[in-house]
Amino acid sequence: MNICKSLMPTMRQLDGFTKYCRASYFAFIHSSPNFSVEVHTPDQEVVIALGSNVGDRLHNFNEALQLMRKSGIHITRHGCLYETAPAYVTDQPNFLNSAVRAVTQLGPHELLGALKKIEKEMGRTDGIRYGPRPIDLDILFYGKLRVSSEILTVPHERIWERPFVIAPLMDLLGSTIDNDTVACWHSFSMHSGGLFDAWEKLGGETLTGKEGLKRVLPIGKGLWDWSTKTSVMGILNLTPDSFSDGGKFQSVEAAISQVRSMISEGADMIDIGAQSTRPMASRISVQQELDRLIPVLEAVVGMPEAEGKMISVDTFYSEVAAEAVSKGAHIVNDVSAGLLDSNMFRVVAGLKVPYIAMHMRGDPSTMQNIENLKYDNVCKQVASELYSRVREAELIGIPAWRMIIDPGIGFSKNCDHNLEVLMGLPNIQAEIGRESLAMSHAPILIGPSRKKFLGEICSRTAGTERDPATVASVTAAVLGGANIVRVHNVRDNLDAVKVCDAMLRQRKSVSPS
Repeated sequence: MNICKSLMPTMRQLDGFTKYCRASYFAFIHSSPNFSVEVHTPDQEVVIALGSNVGDRLHNFNEALQLMRKSGIHITRHGCLYETAPAYVTDQPNFLNSAVRAVTQLGPHELLGALKKIEKEMGRTDGIRYGPRPIDLDILFYGKLRVSSEILTVPHERIWERPFVIAPLMDLLGSTIDNDTVACWHSFSMHSGGLFDAWEKLGGETLTGKEGLKRVLPIGKGLWDWSTKTSVMGILNLTPDSFSDGGKFQSVEAAISQVRSMISEGADMIDIGAQSTRPMASRISVQQELDRLIPVLEAVVGMPEAEGKMISVDTFYSEVAAEAVSKGAHIVNDVSAGLLDSNMFRVVAGLKVPYIAMHMRGDPSTMQNIENLKYDNVCKQVASELYSRVREAELIGIPAWRMIIDPGIGFSKNCDHNLEVLMGLPNIQAEIGRESLAMSHAPILIGPSRKKFLGEICSRTAGTERDPATVASVTAAVLGGANIVRVHNVRDNLDAVKVCDAMLRQRKSVSPS
């Protein structure tokens, strides 16, 4: 779904904002390196592009962001992460590209100096123009100002011809305009539809997913392009009281046998949980959860069959997340999106692993009470509440390019709510996109497998009898935009996913836009 295009009527706001900008911002800085006028205000909102194609590109990004924070550049938003083909000088490795929004009290030339210092500290030297580099940091926008000097031009002069720059720049915006500084950025494009028009004229979303511009999420030592196919996540419950298969996989031997079976059936990911989150479940301690989890996790990580598979740990405890990652887990899957452990976001930010943030109100013991089931518009409210959690996570240090979102089927929702969410994934994406296009592009995980609402609809009391209903709900989710499906029965749901992916490829080939 092209969220920018679908919400384009909101761009009518641009006209008024543009007039405001023209009346107020033309503090136009024209200077030379020897005599520069710096306009200092308490804070200036800026956009900085990042690129790297030498060494460990992701490590270079992480180091650059850390050095930027230490230099007085407070990062507030991250774009998605893109692997891109080199431009201008094509005989060199692919780049990683992204961009950040930040707030700083540095003047424009002071900011340039700080970024150049970071580049030098990270090993960048004067070499071939547009050639290989460990890090490249460019100022795209500086407040509402245009800057022109012998060493700095803002807006950056080549923004409009570079998809690898505009794509992450777009991610930093919402489909609605959140302040007058952003309105000025739109006006700089000289298009009636602002930056959205500039992006569309380059090709827009039709460019992503191709060899030259892949939106990726770092997992383990690799980069995951989730646009190529829907991933199937197999569920491994180590609890004695899970609603579907409680008690079946408590021994290491039984757990390993189940993982081996799911991998042989085609699972791309294995999600291991040692804490029950079914309705009314009682909470166990951190140590109890670790005692259940770690022996199985270590055995799974050591399986030859698990090579190349993504392992996630299903926990809302930050201590469990940290220990699991240290033992080889690649992903943290948190049903509470940080609500049940105030340290979770900070810990995951330090772990530098992907984070699945799920929508839930309350906790498993209260999530289905009357208060937590009140919605006026379930998709709109789920999107708003989920976005507030991932926004807080981003401000604490988990970049958008590490986020996966889950609207929480079966958590704080009744049967009708679950159906609305399954059918309303594009609405949830669009609602999140009003605030952040980066977050609206995040992979979506859906977990309807064997849940109670399917039993209510189909009159199936036993969880294991709900597999056909799970296949139907997974089908609806994938056709609606889900990128990961979390299931007990891997084989049957994988078949459904393959058919859905084939239909989506067919649709795309007929209508590329």
